[in-house]
Amino acid sequence: MGLFDRFKKGLSKTRSRIASGFRAVLPFGRKIDDAVLEDLETTMLAADFGPATVADLIGVVRSAWKKGKISETQEILECLREHVIAKWPEDDRRIRFTDQGPTVVLIAGINGSGKTTSVAKLAYHFSKQGKKVILGACDTYRAAAVEQLTEWSRRIDVQIVKHKQDADPGAVAYDACDAAVARGADILLVDTAGRLHTQNHLMRELGKIQKVVSRKIEGAPHEVLLVLDATIGQNAIMQAKMFSEHVKVTGLVLAKLDGSAKGGAVIGIRDQLNVPVKFVGLGETPEDLEPFDPVQFAEALFSTETEG
Repeated sequence: MGLFDRFKKGLSKTRSRIASGFRAVLPFGRKIDDAVLEDLETTMLAADFGPATVADLIGVVRSAWKKGKISETQEILECLREHVIAKWPEDDRRIRFTDQGPTVVLIAGINGSGKTTSVAKLAYHFSKQGKKVILGACDTYRAAAVEQLTEWSRRIDVQIVKHKQDADPGAVAYDACDAAVARGADILLVDTAGRLHTQNHLMRELGKIQKVVSRKIEGAPHEVLLVLDATIGQNAIMQAKMFSEHVKVTGLVLAKLDGSAKGGAVIGIRDQLNVPVKFVGLGETPEDLEPFDPVQFAEALFSTETEG
């Protein structure tokens, strides 16, 4: 299955909600007017695009219409696709690898977001590119988190550095950095403890881990990826804002997009946070993580086909 088809399948719940709406409010050959834009606005709000995102998208369509760039309803979706694609330039979506030594990628997120599974999928993704990957199991507070990541490391055949449950996460990060340098790793993926903004002690631990890796490896962490659960829609934006207050997030991993009826929230996350989506989770297996492709995403999202 190609990436476009996987996006279509992953966004099928979103598309089933809005595709019929698009067909109803954007019949072929109808002239654009204010009533069309009002109906389009209602359709997108119902699909959890979020008020701010809908206002932006309707503004784009209205501007194009007023300037004479579009005049009939069948032109609207292509206008929206082009606008959404432009939000994610290719350079923003790349992982910034360091030229010397291991690239350190810190991964954060709350428990239940799909964080640990996403760490494993990232490790698999990079290892399939021929890179030597080491996992740092710094989520020492959640019961069975280390065991879960250990089992993943066995399944995908990558090395892991770990301590016992409840060990000092900073100490694990320290040893993981040493191992990554000594073993000539290309990438060190550091799994941190799932936390909420109200858990100040865990937020402090996240800051501590950042300091540890920055002292051990120059320029580290080179990336800080925040894993968000795509199924929670607009609430994911609030989570990301909270994390951004404590750590400089460089990219997002949207997990569980395959089970989401809230694909429109992806646009709101980009607009409100100015942080690029770099990867999306489209299933349960190690292979079900893809670099985010805004072209395929926009094509799948702004579709009038209901079959996923």
